[in-house]
Amino acid sequence: MVTILPDTSIGEVVKMLKQAAIGAAVVSDDGKKVLGIISERDIVNNLADPNRRDTLLETPVSDLMTRNVLTCSVDDSVQTCMSMMTERRCRHLPVIRDGEMVGIVSIGDLVKNRLGELEKEAGFLREMIAG
Repeated sequence: MVTILPDTSIGEVVKMLKQAAIGAAVVSDDGKKVLGIISERDIVNNLADPNRRDTLLETPVSDLMTRNVLTCSVDDSVQTCMSMMTERRCRHLPVIRDGEMVGIVSIGDLVKNRLGELEKEAGFLREMIAG
């Protein structure tokens, strides 16, 4: 789980996202409270704005981050999380337990989990048919 401070520059975020090979980071001042999330999409959308392009790398994360962050609970199912992501068109969900962030899941994590479940089901059905 990667968190960054709200005053971190976009240039530093870009380096961190590349180094960690991730698409988003949670913005937090204490590593537990979700203040926002900054994603590749946020950066690209602002890069496309000619008024922001020249100063974008020096801009603090707090200026670009998504503030209304969709989160999930440790008790939410994979299907529930996938549905939330589909409805809100987001690819990352901070996971909250007792009011504090304990992790983050990506759409890739959920798809991988679901594919594993489907492979197990298919194997079980093949065994039943082969009898």
